[in-house]
Parts: sequence; structure tokens; C-alpha cells
Amino acid sequence: MSNGWQGKRVLVTGAGGFIATHLVEELVRLGGRVRALVRYNSRGDPGLLKLAPKEIIDAIELIPGDLRDLATVQSAMQGVNLVYHLGALISIPYSYIHPIEVVETNVMGTVNVLEAGRDAGVERIVHTSSSEVYGTALRVPIDEEHPLQGQSPYSASKIGADKLAESYYRAFDLPVVTLRPFNTYGPRQSARAIVPTIVSQVLTSNVIRLGNLQARRDLTYISDTVSGFIKCGETANIEGQTINLGAGEEVTVGELVSKIVTITGKQVEIQIEEGRLRPDKSEVQRLLSDNRLARQRLGWMPAVSLEQGLRETIYWISDHLDYYTPGRYQV
Repeated sequence: MSNGWQGKRVLVTGAGGFIATHLVEELVRLGGRVRALVRYNSRGDPGLLKLAPKEIIDAIELIPGDLRDLATVQSAMQGVNLVYHLGALISIPYSYIHPIEVVETNVMGTVNVLEAGRDAGVERIVHTSSSEVYGTALRVPIDEEHPLQGQSPYSASKIGADKLAESYYRAFDLPVVTLRPFNTYGPRQSARAIVPTIVSQVLTSNVIRLGNLQARRDLTYISDTVSGFIKCGETANIEGQTINLGAGEEVTVGELVSKIVTITGKQVEIQIEEGRLRPDKSEVQRLLSDNRLARQRLGWMPAVSLEQGLRETIYWISDHLDYYTPGRYQV
């Protein structure tokens, strides 16, 4: 696979999402010709791409559609060199409420991407997994050989999608690489995720409402995650591999609150809300990545410390509080 992004034709699915919008920006800056597939809605809303700079929006080809429609995916993939498949329904609480929709999008949407890629003869598909497929850590740090545990309909759907990607590599020699990010955070992320949930409440109230304070997470700043995706698109001879992308450090939700409170200088009271707690057997209590394979094969390593990343995120959220509804539980 050739190095160099200038003129490379790239399709990004789920391009209106948090990680994908930052990836689209970086691809454009590198000189890629980017086609962005976003989920159609009657408002013509491209998701978080609307927050990207105008020159980025002007440089991309925006395609509204739905991953569940094979014809849409096939059309979007025509003439493409490289596919970044990030399209998915990613909310765990939403998967408790609407598991069928989550499975249809994440599993059938992925098989449509794989089928279309096979038909189009693309050079590589970078399939996006999730650290949630591991469930609560049975051993730490979690390497790529750790057992997969479907502890929520969301995680089960991603396990299914990952296994489909693996099967298309093995059965059809489709050039697929599976990238498995741990908990990415940063500017533009919705309050569905833990960091903006805490930050938006700390900035606007003396009382913050949370769920499990003991859960441990491995947090990676968005620029580091995007760097991993870029390297995964340009590194030769990694087809068929699954690669973790995590900082390799863990922090409890309670410790995260303390760090954010310290940075902001606020005093807050924490209230535990029953509705924010996952069912006991579904809670992922601990995630800590083993990122040795990413370091060895991709030459990737995190560059942004947790404190630095939190400061950048707090600064952005404080300037965009109108995008948040602090205190209201967002699924």
C-alpha cells in the first residue's frame, strides 16, 4: 500500500461522529480526497461535521445515507482507495432500549461495508472496534487476545462486527485491519460520554449527577486516536490484524471528577443517580489497554497527557456550553 495521502480517495463512514469528524479534518489537511458518509435525516444535519472549519466542509464530498442500505454503501465506495469504517450506533444505554436497531446498524451495516469493499476492490478497510468488546477486564493490561464478552447489546453487536471483519479477511482475503480504540475524549464529544458529562456539569452547577464512580477507564485524547487511525491507514502489511489503541493508563470516574474539579477550581457535590447505573452484570468495571502492538506495528504512542487533554476539553466545552444540557442524562 502506497504511502502519502495527496490525492488518495478515502471514504469515512459515520463521518458525522466524534472521532470521525476529527479524522476527516486530518485527512483533508494531509491532502486526501475525502468522501463522508453521514446518516440521512430530513434536516440535512451532517452531525458534528457542522462544527468543522468551513474549508474542511468545502473540501469533502458529503453523502447522506444509511449503512443498512447496501446500495448506498456500494455507491459511496466507488473509486475509493481506502475505507475508514466508523459508522455505528455507539451508546450503551441506547442499546438497552433499542437493541434491534443497534444490531442492524452495527452488524448489518458492517457486513454491507465489507461486501461493498469486496466488490469495489479497495486497498484497505480500517474497521473500528471498541474496547467494550472485552467487557470487564479478566486480566490487565488487556491485550488483543483477551476474551471477548458481550456485556451489553452494544458490545455484542461490535463483537459480531469484528468477527465479520475477521471472517472476510480469512474467507475472501479482504484487506481489513481492525482498530480497537479505548475511551477517546476531547472537543466535540457529546454528553453521552463520561468526560463531557462531568465537565459540562462542573462548569454549570455545584451539584453533579453521576453513576458508577469506581469504574476504571483508559482515556485517550482525540488527537492521539486520530493519529492511530492515520497510521493504521498507511502502515504496510498489517492486514488481518486487530490492534488496541489506548493510552495504557487507567483512572476511576471518581478520580476523573477530582482532576476536572482541580483544573476548573470549582467545588462540587456528587450525587449518584440510579438511572445512570448499568445493570450489575452489564457494567464494565475496568478497562486498561496493552498498547504494545500499536507501538510495534504502527509506531504509535500517545502524546497528550490526561491533564493536558482535560484542559483542552474543558476549554472547548466552556466555549460551547450551548451544545450541552448539563444534568440531564443523555443516552
